Amino acid sequence: MPIRTHRGRAAVYRRLWGWPLRSPKHLIMALVLLVALVSAVGLLLPEISSRGGAAPRTDGGSVDYTAESGAGGNATESSDESTGRDELGGAPPTISVPSVTAKSAAPDPAGIDVVRSWVTNWVRHSTGEQRQQWLDRLRPHTTPEFIGVLETVEPANVPATELTGDLRTQQSTKNSMRVLAPTDGPTLRVHVVRSEQGWRVAGYDRVD
Repeated sequence: MPIRTHRGRAAVYRRLWGWPLRSPKHLIMALVLLVALVSAVGLLLPEISSRGGAAPRTDGGSVDYTAESGAGGNATESSDESTGRDELGGAPPTISVPSVTAKSAAPDPAGIDVVRSWVTNWVRHSTGEQRQQWLDRLRPHTTPEFIGVLETVEPANVPATELTGDLRTQQSTKNSMRVLAPTDGPTLRVHVVRSEQGWRVAGYDRVD
């Protein structure tokens, strides 16, 4: 008959828990059964985990961690990227852009004339002359940018008073020339460029 009272169930539980302690034989049998149970559970767990590539989802489907793992996707991409780097010698390709050098051209006489007029007015200065008068003579032959530089020059400090020889072209292209102009002071290397208004002096430096 089924046990219907709490006292009866407690008595049964006491008998079950007390059974291994009744004799050494019972204790040994209980230990053997416990070891067998633990061994069986240990064997079953790896088999279950090896089968499981999918985990249950609340919507009744399953998620395959091996397919959707972010780590797996990143590893594939990294492998592809590293292969590309190896094929390129360990560095991304670089595009070599050749430098563009303007072709030489015969000197333009109009540009030479602009340089001569500019140097003639550059060396032309007198004591007490206003800077603005000196700039006004240079302005028609000078780029607006270079006029801004010349506005800081004191005409009395110009170390020459006359053009002393013929002009000589050092470099010449279609739109730019560098012309050597000897004076009674330093020899000037004048940079003249072609603009919408014609040839204009864009700068100079001293050769000696």
